[in-house]
Amino acid sequence: MKIQVITLFPEMFEGVLGSSMLWKAKERNGVEYELIDLRQYGIGPRKQVDDPPYGGGDGMLMKPEPIVAAIEAAKKLDPSAKVYLPTPRGEIFKQSKAKKIAKSEQGMIIVCPRYEGYDERITKWIDEQFCIGNYVLTGGEIPAMALIDSVVRLLPGVLGGEASAEIESFQADDKSIEFPQYTRPEDFKGMKVPDVLLSGHHAEIQKWRKENSK
Repeated sequence: MKIQVITLFPEMFEGVLGSSMLWKAKERNGVEYELIDLRQYGIGPRKQVDDPPYGGGDGMLMKPEPIVAAIEAAKKLDPSAKVYLPTPRGEIFKQSKAKKIAKSEQGMIIVCPRYEGYDERITKWIDEQFCIGNYVLTGGEIPAMALIDSVVRLLPGVLGGEASAEIESFQADDKSIEFPQYTRPEDFKGMKVPDVLLSGHHAEIQKWRKENSK
């Protein structure tokens, strides 16, 4: 899977993509990351990427020309890739969507907005808009990271156990919550591990886990 990110702040991704499972996916599973600096597609000698909005108002809007040029360049590297845009108007991103993208293994191009937003005309080049929650962030980089992490961890061989991505929250219907889990010591500051988990009785353990899932 090829994942391309269009951003004004590519340095924000270096630690995230170079660590833990996302790094492992790159090294062992053939995932490829490409950080595209939007400033390279800016206009004029100052590489301008923003302008005041028509009609007035606070802040600046991202210009359409640099974004579209960056998308078209990314498309040349992966013509079948889908283009994603994090935006408040997008559909709330859920586990079921992450599973669908991971299963397709189709490349992703993620545009990270900044400032007061973007010129509406760029949406003609966007395949899917998504939202990670009802709150405002300073840019699209964090939603892009969330999208990448949620999808890449589901690719075959990225997580340790075969069932690691199956026995966890939100797998069944985007609502289910995984059962509580414990490890050593058996007694921590007076809080003890439930006896059934120490019993070795697998049927009872499965029953307890089912009862304590939400």
